[in-house]
Amino acid sequence: MRHIFGLGVLVVLLAACERNPLPPSTDLEASYPVESGGTLIDAMAGEPSGLIPMIAGESAASAIASRIFNTLLRYDRNLELEGELAQSWSISRDQRTITFTLKPGLKWEDGAPLTSADVLFTWELVTDDRTRTPYASDYKLVTKAEAPDARTFRVTYAQPYAPALDSWASLQILPKHILQGQDINTTTFARKPIGSHYYRLEEWKTGERISLVRNPNATQGPPRIDRLISRFIPDPASQFLELMADNIDIMNLNPIQYARIIPARPEMKRNIALYKELGNGYTYLGFNLKRVPFDDVRVRQAINYAIDKQELIDGVLLGLGEPVAAPYKPGTRWVNPELEPYPYDPRKARLLLKAAGFEDHDDDGILDRAGKPLRFEIITNQNKQREMSAVLIQRRLKDIGIEVHIRVLEWASFLGRYIKTGDFDAVILGWGLSLDPDQYNIWHSSQTKPGQFNFIGYHNPMVDKLLEQGRLEMDPDKRMKIYHTFSRLLLEDSPVVYLYAGYGLPAIHKRVRGIDSPAPPAGIGWNAQDWYLPSPLRRTEISAQ
Repeated sequence: MRHIFGLGVLVVLLAACERNPLPPSTDLEASYPVESGGTLIDAMAGEPSGLIPMIAGESAASAIASRIFNTLLRYDRNLELEGELAQSWSISRDQRTITFTLKPGLKWEDGAPLTSADVLFTWELVTDDRTRTPYASDYKLVTKAEAPDARTFRVTYAQPYAPALDSWASLQILPKHILQGQDINTTTFARKPIGSHYYRLEEWKTGERISLVRNPNATQGPPRIDRLISRFIPDPASQFLELMADNIDIMNLNPIQYARIIPARPEMKRNIALYKELGNGYTYLGFNLKRVPFDDVRVRQAINYAIDKQELIDGVLLGLGEPVAAPYKPGTRWVNPELEPYPYDPRKARLLLKAAGFEDHDDDGILDRAGKPLRFEIITNQNKQREMSAVLIQRRLKDIGIEVHIRVLEWASFLGRYIKTGDFDAVILGWGLSLDPDQYNIWHSSQTKPGQFNFIGYHNPMVDKLLEQGRLEMDPDKRMKIYHTFSRLLLEDSPVVYLYAGYGLPAIHKRVRGIDSPAPPAGIGWNAQDWYLPSPLRRTEISAQ
């Protein structure tokens, strides 16, 4: 499982409340003392399918659940590992065994003690073959896990495993005393979780909102803000209207809102602070490699040449993005500096398609082979940037004789009906990545079962071998070379077309204080538990219930 940084967790005031926006005379630039209390509001584009991330497998679930459940380790503001549930940890001389010592006095929100037995239980769940999870591979490398006493958890690997510590910063620990004996795939716990972190679930109103309130037994101490409420608003334009109306405090802007709309509105410039940060992810066009014609590398490469990536960055992101030639965050050591994105070259694209047997035999402008026209469908979720990208791709592919249809779907249907079942031709999606370069879960051929992350069906024995080697290599420089070679093979194979790495553009109301600016390496949301709302800047909230 991989740790996700950002603001997806922070969330929207109840529709049943009357809200009084701040009067124009309020001084949003003044300093205010740190204090606790208040409600922070945000909007989420997708509703979680459940709040057990190892089962749900999507960012919406991880964002909410990361405020409810703890991990053994976490990343600090500089992306260095530190203890969360763990007070300390040690690695054996042969680098095969990690021993974690838990902090004393840990409790679940219901008051039950949180012990190493819960950690062991969670490991047993994620590695159980009956558990439908895409995250098991990291933890199945553990050959022995034990909890010799209430504060000690020990894992042993057959051989040194480079991403081991990172994996324990990702697995959210679940309560054994509640879940033991239940089917983790179907348990109602996914809708009514009992956790240990800063917040506990207050209410989940399907299709509308999730609200979290401060957990009095939080293992990390109390957060400063009392309540986080999240409304589900799929349309970013609707989210922006809510931001304008002062009904939400936080949203991630699109480039037009960031670069053009807010700067042109004095009242929004007065109220809203803008931030910019390059996230750990990228957007891509992925092919179903089990379907013709995407089983032919020449077709995939042709499509790669036919798409103008700079046009996407300029037209969709207004320049607020970076080109991508490897599945890693630009600027990190894992990016092979010798790689370049496929250039926009329609002529080369046509030659590759001709070599693959596609020509326009009936002069209708669409290439065909053996009487079958070259047409396919791109599906994506309700995300304007992805929709706009699909339209530009559709136009460029039409120029070389490929007919593309676009279907935009609501997130739950998109994920459950198409992605998890593999029922699609091509998809526009994004990957949010770990800080560790291991991408076994995404690209290894063993990870193609329903619900796993290699849903496009990619299989390359050389890539499999490199991914296996990369997990075992402890020397950082040797490991870097392995992933540079992996990236080169992946670029040549073109199982996906890297479209861009966009900047995260959070807009946050100036009533929210305690935000690090400029953003540290971990992003502005790394210390959200320390954000606060000064009393004079809070909304007046009068419950209608």
